[in-house]
This record gives sequence, C-alpha cells and structure tokens, in this order.
Amino acid sequence: MHDVTYLRPTDLKDAVQLYRTTPGCRPLAGGTDLIVMLHARTLRPPPRAVLDVWSLLELKGVRRTQGMLEIGAAESYTGIIRSRDAQEHVPALVAAARTIGAAQIQNRGTLGGNLANASPAGDTLPVLLAYDAVVVTDRRSIPIDQFFTGYRKTALQADELIVAVRMPLGRRVVFRKVGTRAAQAISKVVTAVSRSPARVAIGSVAEVPLRARRAEAALERGDMEGAIAAVADDIRPIDDVRSTAAYRRTVTQNVLRELLSVKPAL
Repeated sequence: MHDVTYLRPTDLKDAVQLYRTTPGCRPLAGGTDLIVMLHARTLRPPPRAVLDVWSLLELKGVRRTQGMLEIGAAESYTGIIRSRDAQEHVPALVAAARTIGAAQIQNRGTLGGNLANASPAGDTLPVLLAYDAVVVTDRRSIPIDQFFTGYRKTALQADELIVAVRMPLGRRVVFRKVGTRAAQAISKVVTAVSRSPARVAIGSVAEVPLRARRAEAALERGDMEGAIAAVADDIRPIDDVRSTAAYRRTVTQNVLRELLSVKPAL
C-alpha cells in the first residue's frame, strides 16, 4: 500500500474543513470497504489522505427528529440493530443490517459507508429506496432515488461528506435477501417492498440499486400479477461469478410475489 496521510478531525466542523482543503482525500468510517481497497490498490486514483470520521459524535446515533428517523452516517450496523427506535420505525433496515457480514463487520460497517461505496449489491440500499430515504450531507439533502448515478458512482461532490440518513416514520417495508448462504454472503438479489406508497426496490440486478417503476405503477393500480410480470422488464441483470441474469430475473419475480403476499397484507 502506498503512503497515505491520516487525518483525525475533532468534530464535524473540523472534518468538513479538512476534507475541503486536502487534495485526494477519502473519508474513513468503519473501514470495512476502504481499507480492503487500499490494500488491494483498487482505488483509482489512489487516495493521498484518509479522513477518519469514525469517532465523530455528530455522525453517530439513531434518533427521531421532525417526523423522521435520523441515523448518523458513522453509526454501525450493530448500533442500528440494537436501536429501539430503528426496531420500531424501520424494521426492514434492521433486518437488512443483520444480513451484512459477520459480527465484526456489523460492529464496524456503517450506513454512510454503504451509501458512499454505492455497490449495486449493498444490502441496505434497496431498503433505503423503499423508505424514500434522504441523504443529508454537510451542505444539502439528496433524495435517495437521485443519489446513485452509475456503477459505484453517486451524486456526491468531490468534497461532500455524508452526515446522516433520514427516513419517514410509519411506513411498512418488507425485505428479502437471496445469497449463496443465509448470511455472510454477497447478495444475488436483494429486494425491499412497500405497498403504500408503492415501492419496489431491488439490488444486484443492475449497475445501481434501483426502483422498479413499471412494477410500482402496476401496484398503484392494485395489479399484483401485473407488478410481478413488469418487474422482469425493470431490471438489468448480468451473468457474473455469483449468478446468472436468468436466475436473477426469475428470483426477483418469485421474491416479489412472496413479499407481496406477506400477511397481514402490506
């Protein structure tokens, strides 16, 4: 690994200033993705500095505010899993957090990191889409359906820090992950669904986590079978080392049928 300058800000204001004034800087929270990529030298261009935001209190916690549930960008998955507010208001996100890696990954991995990494297979990302989450940065709020702009690309500007994620209270979302194993596996298909409003969000089936707009339109009309048929046209799966496009398309339809049949009805 090449030499990298390590920066440890004292608070969020300090972090924002350092990030804006340090060329080639990358934020570092739990490090479950970034450290691996640094050692593998897969980051292009390689960072010249890392900004350690893991300990910043402003980026921690799960709280209710202004009719929303707010989760700090550096809050760990374990913190989300243990939060009573998260369990009550965003149980699908808690379920997704439980599927991410082993306990060590859950203890260090963060919601902000999952967003910034923008993997199409990120387990929490379809859930955030189904909840109509808002990504709060140091300067603005970005609706989640405008956040992912391409493969591992986001709407974030080069010097913009994720501060928190906000989700509305009172929405019922169900979640299902399909992988080689029940846990500690990269997703082959991950799906989150809400019936009111109609949201069908899917990961690992395109270059970005996406909302299945045709399927959602069918659900708005009350046409469950139409939604299941339409979702096959909403997704863009590929063949890769984990699965095939045909398998992903079939599984997506089967999982959607299963989630739409959850009792009591969504």
